[in-house]
Amino acid sequence: MADRREVQMIQTDRPSGHESLPTVREVVQLEAFASGVPEVLVGDDALDARVRWVHTSDSAGVARLLDGGELLLSTGSGWPTEPVELQAFVEGLVAAGLAGLVLELGTHFRYAPAVIVAAARAHGLAFIVLHRELKFVALTEAVHSRIISEQTAALRARDEVRERFTALALRGSPADFIVHQLGQTLGSPVVLENLAHEVVAAEVPPAAEEELFSRWEARSRHAHRENVAGRDDVAGGSRRADAWLIVPVEARGIRWGHLIALPGPDHPAGRAGVLEQGAIALALGRLADGPADEWARIGRRRLVDGLLAGRYGPLGGAAARVEAAGLPIEGQQLVGVVVSGPGLTPATAEGADAAARALGGRALAGSGPAGVDAPAVAMLLSLPPRARLDDAAALAFLRALLAGEPSATLSIGSSADGLEAGLVSLQEAIDLARGRQAGRVRGPQVRRAELRPLVRLVTTLRDDHRLLDHGERMLAPLIDHDLARGGDLLDVLGAMLAHPGNRTAAASASHLSRSVFYQRLALIQELLGVDLDDGETQTALHLALLVRRSAGR
Repeated sequence: MADRREVQMIQTDRPSGHESLPTVREVVQLEAFASGVPEVLVGDDALDARVRWVHTSDSAGVARLLDGGELLLSTGSGWPTEPVELQAFVEGLVAAGLAGLVLELGTHFRYAPAVIVAAARAHGLAFIVLHRELKFVALTEAVHSRIISEQTAALRARDEVRERFTALALRGSPADFIVHQLGQTLGSPVVLENLAHEVVAAEVPPAAEEELFSRWEARSRHAHRENVAGRDDVAGGSRRADAWLIVPVEARGIRWGHLIALPGPDHPAGRAGVLEQGAIALALGRLADGPADEWARIGRRRLVDGLLAGRYGPLGGAAARVEAAGLPIEGQQLVGVVVSGPGLTPATAEGADAAARALGGRALAGSGPAGVDAPAVAMLLSLPPRARLDDAAALAFLRALLAGEPSATLSIGSSADGLEAGLVSLQEAIDLARGRQAGRVRGPQVRRAELRPLVRLVTTLRDDHRLLDHGERMLAPLIDHDLARGGDLLDVLGAMLAHPGNRTAAASASHLSRSVFYQRLALIQELLGVDLDDGETQTALHLALLVRRSAGR
């Protein structure tokens, strides 16, 4: 869902990237400092401050000449000598935003005054002393050369990033691919969420999914509050190392969601700058989509399709990812369903969640499963523990989804507890939908896997090599015949098995005249070398067909 707001209300104080500036730690490690025998008296986190420029001065009033981010080189000849005044001097430098203080010993101070060390440590100001005399001009040139070269590299990197994500926007790349590119560029997990703090797309290593996505909504809201509270610190370049970088995705007064980057390595273009370019590409895509919520539809579809295809890591991480996308699992019952029928359109999946909410639950809709005669959509429903998807509720769901009295079929899997069982339920529904014969739907229909025990058995044993071998051995002659001649023997056999003892109905379901239908049956018996009126043979062939349909073939 988008959030429309007035232009003056959507201005966001985004963090300024300082990654291209060297830190005090990096400056001190330059070769130009080595002959001065530098000693770090106050370091640790203070050495991570970014150096914007180098300033040389011995004046006690140098603080008023600073703009922030400088590294001050001094012999201390003009500094005050009283401890109280020295402490005030350091406090003035800190207030001016000094990045670090370098004092050359020997000219005025033979050793570092304890009051300066204490004050620097108290205020987190890097303090380094030089035990040998150095040419400050040489130090200044070395540091400025480093700053300028890195700024130049940063400009090149920003141009490259801007070109890359502009190209993605112009090509109409989907949201999940843009998020993937962001994750690869930043070298850290990246998440795209909507305004309800539901994950739309993510680039996260499978092993990290459970830790990251567990209680995602609560953690995301907390991170947003911290991000707002800490904007001043971020703008000053002192972002917490474990803080999430959050950038809104918005355009023309409409905000659709946020991009979130977890901590990772520095980037020459600035991590915030990279994330902002991704946000621009996503915003352009949303503007092109118009009112349709392509983010949610595509993101959920690919999530469900990936789960059905087994493209996920640890089960706990997959479950956390599904819950982060807005489908509750813990304490809920999961039911797999497939809606199939001639009236389905690509927009059908968009209404799945709204139709499920009418039942007190949520839904994730995937693609149309292969092997189903009519257009279809596979969905995973999450319902409250006491909710019952009886026929009345199922028909109400169908009508809410398709409006009116649709000529559609709702195939329902078994009620399940947990994601793994929920995926089995969804596969049951898909197998059930694959067994539906075309042209038989007259108004809304409900079919349940629990009433089709053989379908449930095939779903449970779908990967058993013995079952696959049985299907292949039973049907191989018919498969070879149909592939070689473009025939319909498998369809005829399926119609016959769907109407045992009623050849007239079977012929009608095959859309063949009775005489042609009987000719096909005679050819099937000849190719297989079996008696189609034998009950055991019919059962074996029915099982073989179910195995083939379960594979989507």
